[in-house]
Amino acid sequence: MTSDQVAVITVSDRCARGESEDRSGPTAVSLLEQAGLTDVRSHLVPDGVETVRDVLRTALDEGARLVITTGGTGIAPRDLTPEGTREVLDYEIPGIAEAVRQQGIAAGVATAALSRGLAGLATAADGGRALVVNLPGSSGGVRDGLQVVLTLWPHVRSQLVGGDH
Repeated sequence: MTSDQVAVITVSDRCARGESEDRSGPTAVSLLEQAGLTDVRSHLVPDGVETVRDVLRTALDEGARLVITTGGTGIAPRDLTPEGTREVLDYEIPGIAEAVRQQGIAAGVATAALSRGLAGLATAADGGRALVVNLPGSSGGVRDGLQVVLTLWPHVRSQLVGGDH
């Protein structure tokens, strides 16, 4: 059976410098715990390809099998979460990222269409596989995105350990 460990990674220069309070990460943790995922670990890193790549590898190697990032998915110059994530993914699952964007648009947030967030599978050093999903840096974006992810998670979790379709 696969681990139920989840990692929530907030990617934000301002939060990492202590200039702003991280609201999206704690929102994600709360929603994941409400959904019954109790081994949730949080990380906070500044924006950047290398910082995202490195914290993703750390989370995977610590045993996370679901990794949620929040922040850094937009079009600002320092929004580099997708680029760092792409370096860790074995392959992308574009339907998840599209569903997350569509959920935000359906919730009345037109700017959700600007999110460049990715979703895909990555492999840890121990050979375990994990679903990695980039969510927007807002609490509302996290709520909308986790509606999608948590609906899919039971099936994805089963597939990660070789379950049948």
